[in-house]
Amino acid sequence: MITKSAEFSNALNQLADFAKVLSHPARVQILKTIAKRGECICGEIVEVLPLAQSTVSQHLKELKTIGLIKGETEGLKSCYCVDWKAMKKCRALFDDFFEEMEKHKDAEECC
Repeated sequence: MITKSAEFSNALNQLADFAKVLSHPARVQILKTIAKRGECICGEIVEVLPLAQSTVSQHLKELKTIGLIKGETEGLKSCYCVDWKAMKKCRALFDDFFEEMEKHKDAEECC
């Protein structure tokens, strides 16, 4: 099935995917927590968030699917770390977007 998103560039789709994942404050806090600690076991992440274990697990899954974190599961323990290469890619896409937007900021305002 072809979707309308296929009509846009790969970079725009990647930017939108990162934006979607980063659009929830819990996922932003999870990233900050993992970055601060270097590595986290899921239970430790749950301790700093006002969310149930299952909800945190869903947010971790979203972050892992987009590639912003890496993780391994050993028995009942899960260990996660930031994928800094993916984070650099994410930042570059946002930087490019905002730089392009800034080029047009001096255009006549419409409203």
